Amino acid sequence: MAGSGLLVIMFFFGLAGGIVGRVKGSSFFMWFMISGLVPFIGLLTAICYRVEHQELRRQCPGCGRVLKLHDTVCVRCGAELDFPEVAIAPEAAARHRAA
Repeated sequence: MAGSGLLVIMFFFGLAGGIVGRVKGSSFFMWFMISGLVPFIGLLTAICYRVEHQELRRQCPGCGRVLKLHDTVCVRCGAELDFPEVAIAPEAAARHRAA
């Protein structure tokens, strides 16, 4: 009974971190665990984490797959990627234009 208050706090911090992480395009379960095990710092980290769907993208010259700008190796063909001169708009901007 003495530790039940701590468990409730950890659960709700985990829930908040998981929701924030999911909204930013990451894994709910991963941020739930991080924010639940390290309550204040984990939630703050989830809030400061980058938003995946707002990252610039680029196209692989070998296979044509669209990757994040910060990727250095194509996961499909294994080609090493140099920093491109032209970037593709983020997924969020492409969805906004289509709507």
